[in-house]
Amino acid sequence: MKCPVCNNEETKVIDSRASFAGYGVRRRRECLGCGFRFTTSEAAELLDLTLIKSDGRREPYVREKLEAGLRKALEKRPVDVDTFRNLIGSIERDIQRLRQSELSTREIGEVVMTHLKDFDSVAYIRFASVYRAFQDVRTFQEELDKLMVSE
Repeated sequence: MKCPVCNNEETKVIDSRASFAGYGVRRRRECLGCGFRFTTSEAAELLDLTLIKSDGRREPYVREKLEAGLRKALEKRPVDVDTFRNLIGSIERDIQRLRQSELSTREIGEVVMTHLKDFDSVAYIRFASVYRAFQDVRTFQEELDKLMVSE
């Protein structure tokens, strides 16, 4: 791990802690060259997962796309960085539990919806409005009604 200040490749780990609901590690490091201290994170990533788009195209899973969609849904909602990371981690663990090398974006969307429904109802409705492509206000109201019944 290179020091972000002086590019020295020799650093030492000062402290390690579990993070991301126990599925990752945060390490506090110190550069042996300049003494600068910084934090690094390690987390398990989904590997070799191919997404099948609605038009049949295939593309590799990219975590940043999931994060971007969730950030949009959670915009201006009271969610801190660690809670957001834990949400991403739990979604990815559920995807991994499916034990598939290919998944449709629809299947991924359903996993996300399941998590958002319990996590934040406003974000759930925002995500659902895009994911389910509500055609009119009535469809939107039907989804709201379902949410209200489950709460």
